[in-house]
Parts: sequence; C-alpha cells; structure tokens
Amino acid sequence: MTAPNSLPAVQVDDLRVDRGGRQVLHDISLTVPHGSITGLLGPSGCGKTTLMRCVVGTQIVESGTVRVLGEEAGSPGLRSRVGYVTQAPSIYDDLTVTDNVSYFGALYGASRDQVDAAIQAVGLGDHAAQRGNQLSGGQRTRASLACALVADPEVLVLDEPTVGLDPVLRVDLWKQFHALADQGRTLLVSSHVMDEAEHCDQLLLMRDGHLLAQLSPDELRSDTGESSLENAFLALIEMGGRS
Repeated sequence: MTAPNSLPAVQVDDLRVDRGGRQVLHDISLTVPHGSITGLLGPSGCGKTTLMRCVVGTQIVESGTVRVLGEEAGSPGLRSRVGYVTQAPSIYDDLTVTDNVSYFGALYGASRDQVDAAIQAVGLGDHAAQRGNQLSGGQRTRASLACALVADPEVLVLDEPTVGLDPVLRVDLWKQFHALADQGRTLLVSSHVMDEAEHCDQLLLMRDGHLLAQLSPDELRSDTGESSLENAFLALIEMGGRS
C-alpha cells in the first residue's frame, strides 16, 4: 500500500548508530517530503552513507526509528519501492547494459519494455549493447541508476552519484534527477560538493555525525547572510547549526 502523501516519504526520529564502540550518528531526526530532491551534504566521513544505509534498511541501529513510505525501513514491502545506488557502480563488467538491467529487473518481475524504458531514462539507449567494462565512468553510474529504476521505485537513494565526474556529466546527471522528481519520485542524494546544493529542493547538512540543519538553499543563505552556499555552510558551522 502506498503511504498517504500527507506523510513524509522518509521519517527519521532520534536515530543513533554506534560502530566499533563509537557513536557515529547522534540522535538524528529529519523528514524527506514526497516528490522532491533532498540533498544530504557534508564532508567525507560525516555519516552520510551510514544514514543512507539506515534509510534503505541495511544498517544496524542502536536506537530511534526510520520509516519509509509509512513502513519500517528494510521491510519486505519496500524492496521494489526503494531504489539504492551505492558509490561504487553496481554493474557486472562482462554483461551488456541491457543484460545488467535485465538481471536486476528479473528480481522484480520487470518486463523487457520496463528494462528498455529504464535504459532510455538514463540516456544509455545508444550504449545498451556495450559491456560494463566498455563504459566510461559516467556511463557506469547511469547504468547503475538504470538498474535501480527498472523496479520503478517511489524513493531513490543515491550515494554520491556524481563523485569523480566532470562538470558536464554532473550537470547532465542532475537534469536526469530533476526529470525523475518531476515524475513524482522522491530522491535523497548525498554529496560532499556544496555547489550541488543548488540543485536540491531542501538540504540536510551534516558534520561529525550530527544533523546541523534541514532547510532550503534560500533559507541557508538567508540564515547566514552568505550568497555562496559553501560559505553559508561554513557560517552555519560557526553558528552551531540550526534544527
């Protein structure tokens, strides 16, 4: 059953995660609205990936709750409703783009038309017959995205999908993210590059396992008096964050 749109797509309350005897997420609470692009931003090592793993249900949590589309994160009913693209491309080098997407599609009973639609959605129609090891870095990222899209998920969790890409490819990928959001999907996208915050409807700003603020880019500028989002983030740290 689809969660009512009056509820957030993602609801996190008092989330704590410990690892190796050390607390890595500190009592985080946040919401992600439906049909939006929410940017999870902060320096490397601040806990972004751990938080995303909590959202997709692959992380052991010490306390708190994470609900996605009205269900507990990781519930069997969410398997086809939530797509997850990790930092490392999740494709097989010896399979073609079509075979990779077909393999993941078979897990959800996707048709050949759905496979083709996912490949077209990420702009790889002309490369569908190429093997994974014949693709560029940006194409491999898009192929991984197609593997997540083939299940037609309502929520997409993307862990630093633009890392290592040149500026032109990054712009192209963000255009695809906006097209997916326009179709009604909810995207949670992490990055350590602050200029990518401009592409997001709202921001979740993290540092050292703490959520400093949940706000829009314009609110971040207004709160700090800075026009540059990178300078605004630094100013927010000096101010002690905003909940």
